[in-house]
Amino acid sequence: MYLLGYDIGSSSVKASLVDAETGRIVASDFFPKEEMKITALQPGWAEQNPADWWENLRLAHNSVKAKASVGGEEIEAIGITWQMHGLVLLDRAGEVLRPSIIWCDSRAVPYGEAAFRTIGEERCLSRLLNSPGNFTASKLAWVKEHEPHIYHRIDKLMLPGDWIAHKLTGEQGVTIEGLSEGIFWDFQTNSISDDVLQYYGIPRSFFPDIVPVFGIQGRVSAAAARDLGLKEGTPVTYRAGDQPNNALSLNVFEPGEIASTAGTSGVVYGVLDCLGYDPASRVNTFAHVNYTPEQTRLGVLLCINGTGILNSWLRRNLAVDGLSYADMNDLAAASPIGSRGVSVVPFGNGAERVLENREVNCSIHGINFNTHDKRDVLRAAQEGIVFSYEYGMEIMRAMGMNIHTIKAGKANMFLSPIFGQTLAGVSGATIELYDTDGAAGAAKAAGIGIGRYASNKEAFASLEKLAVIEPDLTERDRYREAYARWRELITTK
Repeated sequence: MYLLGYDIGSSSVKASLVDAETGRIVASDFFPKEEMKITALQPGWAEQNPADWWENLRLAHNSVKAKASVGGEEIEAIGITWQMHGLVLLDRAGEVLRPSIIWCDSRAVPYGEAAFRTIGEERCLSRLLNSPGNFTASKLAWVKEHEPHIYHRIDKLMLPGDWIAHKLTGEQGVTIEGLSEGIFWDFQTNSISDDVLQYYGIPRSFFPDIVPVFGIQGRVSAAAARDLGLKEGTPVTYRAGDQPNNALSLNVFEPGEIASTAGTSGVVYGVLDCLGYDPASRVNTFAHVNYTPEQTRLGVLLCINGTGILNSWLRRNLAVDGLSYADMNDLAAASPIGSRGVSVVPFGNGAERVLENREVNCSIHGINFNTHDKRDVLRAAQEGIVFSYEYGMEIMRAMGMNIHTIKAGKANMFLSPIFGQTLAGVSGATIELYDTDGAAGAAKAAGIGIGRYASNKEAFASLEKLAVIEPDLTERDRYREAYARWRELITTK
């Protein structure tokens, strides 16, 4: 029997099929093959049509079934993970009312900042563990003010993964983890926040019933079974946002464990066992996948918007001779540590939480037309991304996190040797790279949700470590010198 996982990203939708007995990934695929369309009607906006997620899910789903020659009746359970903080609005008929305002859309920043001041900074941080900021609740506030004709037709609000589960099962639900990432959850009362609802004027009826992260959340409907070639009644038994799920995929469940990703956005994510927050709300604290009111397990999330999207922008706009990402990595490797004095500030994808929601844009510094070339710019871009991680990890260390080992899937920016070496060199942490991805993690988590596995240790016993990158102590000063030069650019902006 098999377990199926879907990962609803902003660049693509991935499906992975896992052998339930061995834990081995038997097939995976993603669509579209180029980055999925993000619509930006104004600077700082970012929207996607949920119908595009479903269409690309169908394509990825059909591909993995065909690759593995697996029938729908052989799939035991389904897990879902998604791009966090997005807003999906449904009317009473269950139809989508407008495109989803996704995670990197920064139009709601002023609404969150006003809520932070009015509700009270200490009250928000001690109860929500965050400023309302640019998260789902504030996105809804923007719709309320600017699109009242839409707002008045809302029956339910959802996160992207909740909508995918709804498409699969016809049922509506939301998890505590999802509510916390939307900044709707009060960790003091362990309930939907009265403060947020009252301030924004959000009816409680907008929220579906709360369902567990692990467990039967619904069963595949007849319509979805026909559409996907699944067995009607197949249970959906797990859902979580992409960063808690990425940590799960790397078997990061307990305090002190650290996970990272470097896709369109970049993340460092660590687990806490007590209510904690950054007073400036530059990193965020959410319910982890194994959080319950009785067991405090929180994920401290450092998110950098301008990560892989910077690399892809460089490829589209500077690599005019058709260079691949591997070719770009080879060119970057020809430039020394510190990129011969070139620095790249990577924050060109909207307001950056780690900079207290400032929108500083991407910039390149230190270029000399007589001595520098694309090799230096390409290396400086990767170093700039890593340095933004280190800038955020300084905040996490101040919260008491001991960052000595960072686990990541060997994918996206972690395919670049320079990226991993620079992260190890500047942070002093050991980098462990694994053969996993979000969709495979969601599939194994579905196995936990259905009781196929008794624990996370059993579910992830087959997790394969592919590489270990130790910090090069002989080069530490060079990495730190380059970081100090980069950091000065941030602190003077």
